Amino acid sequence: MTAAVSTAQDTAPGSFDFVTYLEATRLRVEAALDAALAPERPESLREAMRYSLLAGGKRLRPILCLAAFELAGGQGDAAMPTAVALEMIHTMSLIHDDLPAMDNDDLRRGRPTNHKVYGEAKAILAGDALLTRAFEMVAVRSPGVPAERLLQVVAELSQASGAPGLVGGQVVDLESEGQAVDLDTLEYIHLHKTGALLRACVISGALVAGAPDELQAALHTYARGIGLAFQIIDDILDLTTCSSVLGKTAGKDLTADKSTYPKLLGLEESRRRADALVAEAKAALQPWPGRAAPLLALADYITSRDR
Repeated sequence: MTAAVSTAQDTAPGSFDFVTYLEATRLRVEAALDAALAPERPESLREAMRYSLLAGGKRLRPILCLAAFELAGGQGDAAMPTAVALEMIHTMSLIHDDLPAMDNDDLRRGRPTNHKVYGEAKAILAGDALLTRAFEMVAVRSPGVPAERLLQVVAELSQASGAPGLVGGQVVDLESEGQAVDLDTLEYIHLHKTGALLRACVISGALVAGAPDELQAALHTYARGIGLAFQIIDDILDLTTCSSVLGKTAGKDLTADKSTYPKLLGLEESRRRADALVAEAKAALQPWPGRAAPLLALADYITSRDR
């Protein structure tokens, strides 16, 4: 499938049409996600996997991957299997995060959570199947990408989804419920639970394109900034936005007595910190103003979103 709009490789600063880019890229991702789960058995498992994977959403993670791929000079759809893999890992994390043993939520993306529809056992297995399918997408379904680059992507996804990333962050998050934690601990949680996968999205896209070390270093700085800013805005929205807009249960952090940025810093200071982190992220990409246009716009979008 070809891109619905041209990439930003030759975009002049200030002329980038972010709204068009975002929607066109989202549609490309949706089509790839739909094709990734072909007819297979058992059908009941496939149905549970598709229920959450195709439930909509902003698709920011695969779009970040594709934007970083373009920034690094990549062309065509070589990074799409990796982008799909990242959304599969993200979906797995949502399915598991919503379970009664974790955050115990009944609503996700505006409809009942996976375990409410298919039961806890099937939900766990659907998440497991999506996680393992993600690595298949990279290792088996990425034709034309050099094997050494795919190996680097697999390593990045492994770290982001395992104990050094999502799993480790979730454990500390659970252990911190009802506890008074400091800002360093809170940032540890979010750099791992949320930030690790956002970093993997950005870095993996660049790796598929063979990005040089200088660009990878800049993208690490960018990813850290948007990862923390994303979570700060999530914490703010949990307090200030209703469930019908969020698509998930509002006020859950308060009910679970979780430490959040507004709880530690207050709403106004939390907003200032998010803005400062986005500014740092954007500054890291200033040497590439044209090609970085989608990533620069995505950074601004993170702090302006309402869900």
